[in-house]
Amino acid sequence: MFGFLNGFPTPALDEAGLLMTAAEQLPLFRLPPAEAPAKTRHVQLGSRIVSYTTRPAQRRMSLNIDERGLRVSLPRGVPLREVEDFIRRHGEWVLTKLDEYSSREVRRQIMLHDGQRLPLLGGEVTLRIGQGNNRFRWFDTLLELLPRPHADIDALTRRAFQGKAMEVFEKRIHLFAEQGGYDVPALSLSAARTRWGSCSRETGIRLNWRLIHLSLDLIDYVVCHELAHLRQMNHSARFWSEVAKLCPDWQEKRQALKQQGLTLPIL
Repeated sequence: MFGFLNGFPTPALDEAGLLMTAAEQLPLFRLPPAEAPAKTRHVQLGSRIVSYTTRPAQRRMSLNIDERGLRVSLPRGVPLREVEDFIRRHGEWVLTKLDEYSSREVRRQIMLHDGQRLPLLGGEVTLRIGQGNNRFRWFDTLLELLPRPHADIDALTRRAFQGKAMEVFEKRIHLFAEQGGYDVPALSLSAARTRWGSCSRETGIRLNWRLIHLSLDLIDYVVCHELAHLRQMNHSARFWSEVAKLCPDWQEKRQALKQQGLTLPIL
């Protein structure tokens, strides 16, 4: 199964103290690790206790910070003491990036209310909240929510956007599958925080429903990327050639996705 991650919001540091490029930090469409869930450890940086996890690396130690927190990539056999010394040497950078992520997450959290405007397909839709039997109705630039008293407005909103996502994604997959001569794969939705999509020959394509916030051309890029994996389960030159057949300007779209993906609201 192949999938890809939600962009590259911060640089990473390698063992030599050099800034890693975004592609080195969180390469797109990465094969998810098969190992057991990482164990969380803790290290003291000044007056703060910082949690971190580790994952194997073939070459040297590096630090990566994203919405999941601090992760340390390290070769096998590196003693815990060396790992924590490495973190402490870059403690100021670690704390700065963790604080940046924390403030970013706060800004993206929203409190839904009547009149709230939310991104949809690169534009905006306005919420109208009334009363009803936990239903919703879509209009051109309006989403009407009809919740029961004391219902979870956030959950109803997510359900509405997920339904819209499935409707749109199915049409785009059929369009590009026909265009590229693919069998139409099964489609399901995911709610991953760091992965836009994944692909398996056995189970089909999974797309993150939050893509529905973005413009149609960026959704199309993700669809084309995942379809290409049905023929090339790798990231070879042949794979990117398959992507380019369906999405010639995929490089521009990938860059736009990295940037815009960081601004989406958290529902």
